[in-house]
Amino acid sequence: MSRVFHRHLEQHYPTAVGGEGPYLIDAEGRRYLDACGGAAVSCLGHSDAEVIEAIREQVGRLAYAHSSFFTSEPMEALADFLIERAPSGLSSVYFVSGGSEAVEAALKMARQYFLERGEPQRKHLIARRQSYHGNTLGALATGGNAWRRRPFEPMLVEVSHVSPCYAYRDQAPGETPEAYGERLAAELEAEIERLGPETVMAFVAEPVVGATLGAVPAVPGYFKRVREICDRHGILLILDEVMCGMGRTGSLFAAEQEGVVPDLTTIAKGLGGGYQPIGATLVSERIRSAIAEGSGFFQHGHTYIGHATACAAALAVQRAIEQRDLLSRVRQLGDGLQQRLVGRFADHPHVGDIRGHGLFRGLELVAERDGKTPFDPSRKLHAEIKRTAMDEGLMCYPMGGTIDGRAGDHILLAPPFILEPYQLDEIVDKLDVTLKRVFERR
Repeated sequence: MSRVFHRHLEQHYPTAVGGEGPYLIDAEGRRYLDACGGAAVSCLGHSDAEVIEAIREQVGRLAYAHSSFFTSEPMEALADFLIERAPSGLSSVYFVSGGSEAVEAALKMARQYFLERGEPQRKHLIARRQSYHGNTLGALATGGNAWRRRPFEPMLVEVSHVSPCYAYRDQAPGETPEAYGERLAAELEAEIERLGPETVMAFVAEPVVGATLGAVPAVPGYFKRVREICDRHGILLILDEVMCGMGRTGSLFAAEQEGVVPDLTTIAKGLGGGYQPIGATLVSERIRSAIAEGSGFFQHGHTYIGHATACAAALAVQRAIEQRDLLSRVRQLGDGLQQRLVGRFADHPHVGDIRGHGLFRGLELVAERDGKTPFDPSRKLHAEIKRTAMDEGLMCYPMGGTIDGRAGDHILLAPPFILEPYQLDEIVDKLDVTLKRVFERR
């Protein structure tokens, strides 16, 4: 019996022993095409020689120095790199070890910003149902993933949740995308008025919703309306790009495609590409200035923030993406993947929607297409697909509870940026075989 406390204590896991580009290799020599990047993490694939060398070099000079005593060259260089490429107005970076920590930092920073400004009454957060912002208690409370929240709800702070921008299921017949976006904006405005505009601290959202909904982008104009509402009421906009950022959707920051600048942005996953644990919160100048000119001290911290080796690895990953022009490759491969998915599954009786941007794609599965009827949750279709895909040598990211935390299933695809076009065919072929095997068992 393994002495590791695994995620699923009765599940047997193959042992990963190696990686080669977009493939992982287990102890028996089986190869798995990593079509989900683990959890949208492995943007450069596995065993990238330049990143490995950057880590080796940094460890040889300085592995770690606590940030309450020192800054470090890789931390400063990575912050410069990110801010020089971030949406205008973001001016500094707070480094952490992962996405949940990045969201926790953003929430605390938002609260402290208003304290520094003399607005202690601003305490309410608004987020969206069927979102995911992390598993620490603050991030979990903010997220709208009902299944993840349920066991821990007595421990969670109260957060308001409005409707997600989920056009496949919630856009009304005959309603234009623009009208649907306006309806959602009106719902947000109504919730702000209910709480009292002077008491609302921040609105939190994913530009492209990841694991909980399966690569769901917003309708055109939605985030511009959200930004306008937040500005009018003095509310901060926090965009969670932990999964959809760092090039995953075809631009370094997903918000670029929405034409908005957030007050705080969280990133992780593709920031370090899995080579080291790292995340970050990018901070606007007005928030930085308020804290700098007030107490001068952010009342928050973790042991490994700004870890020198992690920052060196992330800088190597981001330089590789830029120097190899991988963002244009993400757009090209993303279009190719979408075309292949539509060509293979557009008429599939159990594929209701195919969506996403760049190399961030989702397929929503239905028992009956015309009525968009979900499968019975007791079947645990998503788990069956994951097991079967692994048998076929394919790693994908299926999830259940797509609609309301209980019903609905989808498959998330987030492969590395380094794929060759023929590997897009391999993904679709193996996914096709997987679905045929699963649905033949019905």
